[in-house]
Amino acid sequence: MSASLDSLYQQVILDHAKRRHGDGELPGAQAEHFERNPTCGDEITVRLSVDEVTGRIDGFAWQGAGCSISMASASVLSELAPGRTLPELRLLIDEYRAMMRSRGAGEPDDEVLGDAVAFHGVSKFVMRVKCGMLAWVAAEACATELAVVPAGRAEEARGTIDPGSAPV
Repeated sequence: MSASLDSLYQQVILDHAKRRHGDGELPGAQAEHFERNPTCGDEITVRLSVDEVTGRIDGFAWQGAGCSISMASASVLSELAPGRTLPELRLLIDEYRAMMRSRGAGEPDDEVLGDAVAFHGVSKFVMRVKCGMLAWVAAEACATELAVVPAGRAEEARGTIDPGSAPV
């Protein structure tokens, strides 16, 4: 990655950390999930609502305290999530998780990830990956909470994510 692109990505993270998009309450939220990074103390609560007619996310808000990376990551996600269905959100989270696990290898798909590609450089720093994933793991838990579970499949659905040890 070029130095100018690194600089641009750093600026995106700093801008989102300062101008925290989506930071606040979400009246009428249908799902809420709290995550904490015990390593550094970052905390976040994500709230989500889905339009019952369209099945699309119509509300995404978060509140938290932590480092610039965790707060910027939540801010970026708050811009990417609205308008998506829950399966689309899961695909986005999976793509972001793959990027964050890459340790800086490869080129992330900016058409899929949008401004979230700015965190590709963060993936090189193992201790910061959890910071970048915090809001995404909380959003994933909200999506799981809102997912419609077919009769007799509740055990399987509960196994898709363990909020206490969600995959990073």
